[in-house]
Amino acid sequence: MSLVMSLAPETSWPGQPCPSCPPQFTPLQWPKETKVLTPTRCRPPALDAGLQAIMVILLLFWLVQWICYYIKVYLDKDLSQRTGTLKEFVCRTVEQCVRSWRAMLWAALQQWLFWAIAGTLVLLLAHCWRLRKRISVVDNRRDSEREESEEELPTEKNMIWIISRHYQLSVPKLASGRRVVEELLSDLLQVSHSLFSDSFFPVLQPAIGVGSAFEGWSHHKEKDVVYCMFVPLKPPHGHAFLLEPDTMGEMSQRSMRIRVELVCTCTRKQPDRNMLCFLHHSEEELKRNQMASLLHTLCTGPYLDGEKIALWFQTVVISAWSMLPQSCHYSMKVLPSCRSCKVKLMKASGRSFIVEIVFSVQQGDSDIFLSSQPTEAQFPPSTTWLESYAVAEAKFFRQVAMQAPPHSCHLKCLRLCARILEDSGLSIYALKTSVMHLLTLIPLSEWQHKYFLMRVDDTLNYLRCCLEEARLKHFFFGNEDMPEEISLPPAFQEAQPLNLFQHLAQNPAAQTEALNKFYKFECDLFFGF
Repeated sequence: MSLVMSLAPETSWPGQPCPSCPPQFTPLQWPKETKVLTPTRCRPPALDAGLQAIMVILLLFWLVQWICYYIKVYLDKDLSQRTGTLKEFVCRTVEQCVRSWRAMLWAALQQWLFWAIAGTLVLLLAHCWRLRKRISVVDNRRDSEREESEEELPTEKNMIWIISRHYQLSVPKLASGRRVVEELLSDLLQVSHSLFSDSFFPVLQPAIGVGSAFEGWSHHKEKDVVYCMFVPLKPPHGHAFLLEPDTMGEMSQRSMRIRVELVCTCTRKQPDRNMLCFLHHSEEELKRNQMASLLHTLCTGPYLDGEKIALWFQTVVISAWSMLPQSCHYSMKVLPSCRSCKVKLMKASGRSFIVEIVFSVQQGDSDIFLSSQPTEAQFPPSTTWLESYAVAEAKFFRQVAMQAPPHSCHLKCLRLCARILEDSGLSIYALKTSVMHLLTLIPLSEWQHKYFLMRVDDTLNYLRCCLEEARLKHFFFGNEDMPEEISLPPAFQEAQPLNLFQHLAQNPAAQTEALNKFYKFECDLFFGF
């Protein structure tokens, strides 16, 4: 009973104060209207804040210990298996990352290519627009300049057309003819090398095209064009060429003789076992076991003979023609010539070519050669070789063609003047020399086609002044304006210029006659239409 009473909650009854509650009303002080209260349980007091914090810390500490213990037990069970699983997971994750990055990079690259192409197209369109604008401006300028030139010189084009028709200045088909001739000479020289490889004839070098046909200004009609080819000669084994000035004859053009000397072949680094030395073997042994030397075949005395060389090469052409591929398309005829080999090629269609093969010997490493071909004014002995500048002239015109503006009129000017002065008595070489001087005096930019009549007038004025003074300087002697590409012997720069009109200076009557003819042809040009 007492235990039950002790465990029973404390109750308050009316008229008795609660020991745990503050006294508010006493039973005697209650108002009469106050109702009797039923018994109620008293609220326990709240925990202190410090005690609550300690309990939370203890709970967290216990939780951390439990997690550490669980991890330790979990990892100790199968560490190797879980490590492999972790590695697989990491690898799979890395592969997925790589794939995702690759996809992102490819998408970015595609976008970059797209924008790059788009930007390039935009730049191209802008550049085309600018070019079109510039072209329109240039065309407008050209139209205005053309209108001004037509207003200033309304008959200039008509004048050029009339002159071209009158003098028949249509350019012959030189390019195709040059190709045919060059191929012919290349094949012919190759066959000749095989035929005379064991002999002691001169060694034929690659041919060089010279003359007006290869310079591009021939004033002849196509059927009358002569394609001239220089074939340089080298001494065979055991021989040497020595150039000696010709002091025997009196000629305005420089000339030399070519002495042939025998050379010992015993001391050569690579001696030919099949060749006997001409100096150290007896004549009987040489006649019995070896071909004759050059001195006994194509020389007159110790000097190389141009006529004998021409005759020998003509026989070479006749014997080798059947072995050439050109024999299937052309028929060949050797024309009479004493110092050169002149042949005529005829095609079934009627087209023909005249080829003149001139033999020459080079002076050192220069562009000056000694030629076997005599000039119209001079016919020296067959052992005298005239100095020729044809190779240097052809090289000069090639250099001018490379540096001159397109459609330059220098070749047309040369061709027209050659037609005008064809019967004037002046040599074509004097005319070509005058034009070469003018090409070094007048800038090449002033040789455009629109200045054609001016350049023709300059050429004729230059020739007239030279005739009046009876003096025309040679182009390759003492010329300070010589292009560097042309190789000349050292003595040429220091030598006094040769006078191509020396014969007029020595004959005043011939000079007066030449001037009168020149005036007549000049008047026919400008007042005869």
